[in-house]
Amino acid sequence: MAKINQAACIGGGVIGGAWAARFVLAGIDTRIFDPHPEAQRLMSEVMANAERAYEMLTRAPLPVKGTLSFSGSIEDAVRGAEWIQESVPERLDLKRSVLAQIDAAADPKALIGSSTSGLMPTDLQRDMKHPERMFVAHPYNPVYLLPLAELVGGQKTTRAVLEDAKVKLATIGMTGLIINKEIEALVGDRLLEAFWREALWLIKDDVCDAETLDNVIRYSFGLRWAQMGLFETYRITGGEAGMRDFLSKYGSSLSWPWSKLTDVVDLDADLVEKIAVQSDAQSGQRGIRELERIRDQNLVGIMQALKVGDEGRGWGAGKLLAEFEAHLWKTAPTLRANPSNGALKLLELKVPAAWIDYNGHMTEYRYTQCFADACDALLQLIGADIEYVKAGHSYYTVESHVRLLAEAKLGDALYVKAQLLPSDGKKIHTFMWLYQASDETLLSTYEQLMLHVSSKENRSIPPLPEVMRKLKPLIEAHAVLPAPDAAGRSVGQRK
Repeated sequence: MAKINQAACIGGGVIGGAWAARFVLAGIDTRIFDPHPEAQRLMSEVMANAERAYEMLTRAPLPVKGTLSFSGSIEDAVRGAEWIQESVPERLDLKRSVLAQIDAAADPKALIGSSTSGLMPTDLQRDMKHPERMFVAHPYNPVYLLPLAELVGGQKTTRAVLEDAKVKLATIGMTGLIINKEIEALVGDRLLEAFWREALWLIKDDVCDAETLDNVIRYSFGLRWAQMGLFETYRITGGEAGMRDFLSKYGSSLSWPWSKLTDVVDLDADLVEKIAVQSDAQSGQRGIRELERIRDQNLVGIMQALKVGDEGRGWGAGKLLAEFEAHLWKTAPTLRANPSNGALKLLELKVPAAWIDYNGHMTEYRYTQCFADACDALLQLIGADIEYVKAGHSYYTVESHVRLLAEAKLGDALYVKAQLLPSDGKKIHTFMWLYQASDETLLSTYEQLMLHVSSKENRSIPPLPEVMRKLKPLIEAHAVLPAPDAAGRSVGQRK
């Protein structure tokens, strides 16, 4: 799969900075040009939130972070970049000027995306010498978490460029949806604009206040839309007869004078003040960065919940997350074991906020998750990876024992080491240690027995030869190591 090696972000505000964070966390060296005097401070805050979110989002091995640097000019920022994302303010004259400068300085084969929310790509590419490689790549905030970018070409954009952009976005965990024709405001913003207009009328007419309106969304159809969207949700509403029956029953209601979607509300000073006061009452006690962190943590939870839907294949944004994790595992640097060095170092991580319990410590089942993730790394090492599982073979845990010895706290750097105990490969018997990296404090130990199975035959069988070829040398090398003191312990046995 084609990947991006170097990116440039022209404009480092809310959207441009989040694009940069997405690129950097995907292992892409990224340069930013933004003349704002506070650009570097703002970018550091966006980056901190993005890193926090990714620590919660996945335990798949992320690539080594790309470098992030600021350039003093557009020309310097785009030099050598394969993907250039323009995210300057929504003024046609400004964007045309910036895109023309990018076009003149960039490699002719570089992709140029614009984060515009409402301008047409044909209008934007007017002054470019290479307009065929320019397109709208309209994301949703926060770009480093929400996986969608609407891809829209102008009259001079080639279809191959849009297809190439779609492939490259997949390598950074995003899906590029190619829109058939360019329209003002794109698909998502058209829908949001209609919804926003009706919401403003409900506030203006004192039908409800801002918090009540938000609660209606998040306690009802917002939950449905997060996983099935609009049309699939309404298909279910139609019952067994499906969409045709739903439209025949409810289509006529569209002509009823319920809404004011076609009327534009007057955002006069009184209405602005009413909404601002209600918004302050609802959430003014929290700063913007705190709200962003809450938003990110909630989004991560939703995507992780959706990832396990549909028998583990994922649903909605969860399906995209599952596919991104599969890509991360597939492209991760191969862990190379040197059995003569003793136990294998399988996992390094930092304790994220989502893992902290009401006592302020890492909650108990997260210790087991650390070991489970280390076990996944071991299976990757011997070739029992996701493709092996898809082919109908896997290792299942049949017994385990965990000891909790010391506490881990938010932000602590941890690592897991493992020793393979004598076994025949059909069974893998391991002992693992979880350490705090700063002072080598032993936090927990874990003993595990796994059994190789054929999911197609629904029985235990020996592993395939290619797995055994990698596993056997590890078992033999570790057979000469001293047995761990706590191996074979029973629950409650004295330390």
